[in-house]
Amino acid sequence: MKNIAIILAGGIGSRLNAGIPKQFLKVAGMTVIEHTISVFQHHPLIDEIAVVANEAYHVKIQEYVIKNEFTKVRKVLMSGNERHFSSLSAIKAYEFEGECKLIFHDAVRPLLNASIITQVIEALDKYGAVDVAIPSADTIIEVNENNIITKIPQRKKLRRGQTPQGFRLSVIKDAYEVALKDPAFVTTDDCGVVLKYLPSQSIFVVSGEDVNMKLTYKEDFYLIEKLFQLKTMNFPDHSFHDSEREKIRGKKIVIFGASSGIGLDLMHLCKDCGADVFGFSRSLNNVDVTNVISVRNALDTVARQVGSIDCVVDTASVLYKEPLAHMNYEQIEEAININYKGMVNVAKEAFPYLEKSRGQLVFYTSSSYTRGRMSYSIYSSTKCATVNFVQALAEEWGGFGIRVNCVSPERTKTPMRVKNFGIEPDDTLLKSVDVAVVTVKLLISDLTGQVIDVKLKSI
Repeated sequence: MKNIAIILAGGIGSRLNAGIPKQFLKVAGMTVIEHTISVFQHHPLIDEIAVVANEAYHVKIQEYVIKNEFTKVRKVLMSGNERHFSSLSAIKAYEFEGECKLIFHDAVRPLLNASIITQVIEALDKYGAVDVAIPSADTIIEVNENNIITKIPQRKKLRRGQTPQGFRLSVIKDAYEVALKDPAFVTTDDCGVVLKYLPSQSIFVVSGEDVNMKLTYKEDFYLIEKLFQLKTMNFPDHSFHDSEREKIRGKKIVIFGASSGIGLDLMHLCKDCGADVFGFSRSLNNVDVTNVISVRNALDTVARQVGSIDCVVDTASVLYKEPLAHMNYEQIEEAININYKGMVNVAKEAFPYLEKSRGQLVFYTSSSYTRGRMSYSIYSSTKCATVNFVQALAEEWGGFGIRVNCVSPERTKTPMRVKNFGIEPDDTLLKSVDVAVVTVKLLISDLTGQVIDVKLKSI
């Protein structure tokens, strides 16, 4: 059976009072609906996507599809005045295509984890209907018309419903056919339709996540924006496959900071895979990322030699593990120049080459970016700036076909870390080659604006 995602985007966002439907508000470089579609676009088990929206926004959605190369979006369907009209629109659009799995998801839940989609799809092999829900942290009370408590259900049996909700097409189609014969029919939930009108049909519940929240009120928008800032993705498999080696073969890759650590391992790995790799650093060939002319000449030399540049990676970084009061201004200036100004220089000088190749730019942040750390305030704050810079550039350069991402490794055994922390147990540190492997996986992906986590526990 085909797995078809139905993105429900017919809402008008009246409670948010933002002037436009909430799914078209921008957060972390893209509109909310673009983020949501992207989750399903990149999920390997999703075969097709249909977006259900008000006709007034169909052209805008088609523009998003073209801009982001959402190749799985095959239909943009009409929504209705009520939530269930949107579901019916999708059911009708697919009812003559044979049995399939329909995965309904609210467009305004952009932080959906791909693993939840997988669990819903797998559960539909056994059940005809699947819901997603999380335990209720609060006690729920039932009141009468006079606002008097009439019942307090047991909290351990209660769940807060989310989306996606998945159905075999035949099941949700039958449920609506019965429901539409009921003159008193009203619903805001598709699983509720199955529960009421096909009571013999079991509905399995997949565990959701608190971050899979729905954008409803203005306060939600600020929280979702912060969650996106902290959002990371993970490539759990740190091994390398033949198909991935083939994708990187022949790529023209420039690496700044290639003399040691992650940069050096990345250079060797890409060369082993058959890529044309050019490494630069102060110690390797006197290329300094803090010097615009130095960066410009390095890129120009590569372009003249091989004709184009597909990927530019900047691993150059410096860490002084000292309280700010103990640092001298030369150290502060060096750290800011390499970690921040150098990143800006590399990005600006790489732009014309990556625009031509529709290539990718990659930087490195640190797990310390989520919270300023004592004794390395300059380092952690510049790494926070890296994430903001990447997310902003991903939005600015998306229209040029340039992808911009950053890698966020946990503690990694590199010369820079040894210099600052001394000898640590190997089993508490990532190997720099593992970070390099994840970087190559990123370089051959179509992701943009992402923070890619590399965790020791994933190895």
